[in-house]
Amino acid sequence: MYKFEQNSTPLYIQLYEQIKDEIKTKLKAGTKLTSIRKLSNEYNLSKTTIQTAYNQLYAEGYIESKKNSGYFVCEDIFQNFQTNKDEKKDENKQDFNYKIDFFPAHLAKSSFPKQTWLKLYNKALKNDINYGIYHDKQGELELREELSKYLFFSRAVLCSSEQIIITSGFSDSLFLVSAILKKFSNKIAVESPCYNVAKKVFEISSLEIENIPINSDGLNINLLERTDCNALYVTPSHQFPTGVTMPISNRLKLINWAKNNDAFIIEDDYDSELSYYNRPIPSMQGLENNNHRIIYLGTLSKALSPALRISYIVLPTSLLNFYHQIFDFRFSGVSIDIQKTLTLFLKEGYWEKHLRKIRNINRKKHDLMKEFLKEFLKDEIKILREGSGLNFLIQPLVNINLDKLDELCKQKEIKIYFKEFFDLEKVIALGFGGFEDFEIKNAIKNFSEVWFETKSFNL
Repeated sequence: MYKFEQNSTPLYIQLYEQIKDEIKTKLKAGTKLTSIRKLSNEYNLSKTTIQTAYNQLYAEGYIESKKNSGYFVCEDIFQNFQTNKDEKKDENKQDFNYKIDFFPAHLAKSSFPKQTWLKLYNKALKNDINYGIYHDKQGELELREELSKYLFFSRAVLCSSEQIIITSGFSDSLFLVSAILKKFSNKIAVESPCYNVAKKVFEISSLEIENIPINSDGLNINLLERTDCNALYVTPSHQFPTGVTMPISNRLKLINWAKNNDAFIIEDDYDSELSYYNRPIPSMQGLENNNHRIIYLGTLSKALSPALRISYIVLPTSLLNFYHQIFDFRFSGVSIDIQKTLTLFLKEGYWEKHLRKIRNINRKKHDLMKEFLKEFLKDEIKILREGSGLNFLIQPLVNINLDKLDELCKQKEIKIYFKEFFDLEKVIALGFGGFEDFEIKNAIKNFSEVWFETKSFNL
């Protein structure tokens, strides 16, 4: 049954769209379409309207005409649409809307400073943004100047605006850096365990990976020195996923390793702003004394919004020429509106206010989740990672099948993560950032019920 609205869309277009949708989702190959006369009588449409709709479907190859028989759904396209329907079903499975989602890097909807952002966005637009030109390839100069000031005072990063490149997310940053490093080496040392996204980017970039274990002081530098790598990826301030902080003595050793081996270090400072027990650890880049061996990566995803897709690279001056040569075609993937608004957000002091607020909000959530994990799971688990970021890592201290736990959680519309982000055995990531305060107790309670149900299968 077709529905027609009295609006600006012509009736033949409304009919055409509805029949096209039927062909894609319901009708089988070879199905005969309703005759023009019958449609005209049923819906009080002119024959010209219906014929025009059929003509458009015929022109696009959805239907075919058979002499003295009418119009039929084309045989040739049926298999394609069937495949698309199957793929759509699979996508729906993957994008299932869970009632409780422990995603490790979500922020609650209420945490975004919507009113302030809207005010600054409108202000940026009133400043007459020129949409008719390509803007600065590395990102807006004023934004990079504000970022360089912020990084110096908050992270002790020493850089000028010309060293900063605005990118559309962490993986975008790492793809750019990987392309530059391939000018020097086809091999990279990577801390182990490691953030899986980083490993995937290196693999796609055809870099050979040398895994270097993490110990109580961070990366095992003795093992690093035995390799022939001259590139390294590391998260020294708060290692992901273990949470280990690298002491300054080891940071200095790493810097000397880079200097002595003509090597480069990628310092990923991904959740440095969200530290709850101590002041954020200063960056390793600030200790470097102009050796120009550290590539610093940062993001605003964890503290402002992952949806805005704003990250940045601070390149050593020695690599700037290589960047310009390799990426002479590239422009920043962050829209000019967002860049201009973010510039005002930083320049007018809103970022610091927001950061204080978001730290307090997420510290409270962090403490609530820790409290309820202890209340509901008691000595069943060990907390491996806490004190910063947007998630806990927990390790079972009892015999439990994580695949079965995952399966039963999904049945109860709960999503947990234990394989997607890191290569640690028997470890689960439980994010708290996406919840409101009042939701955390119920989330952990429901998770613990599935936990004990899963354990019963071992009995």
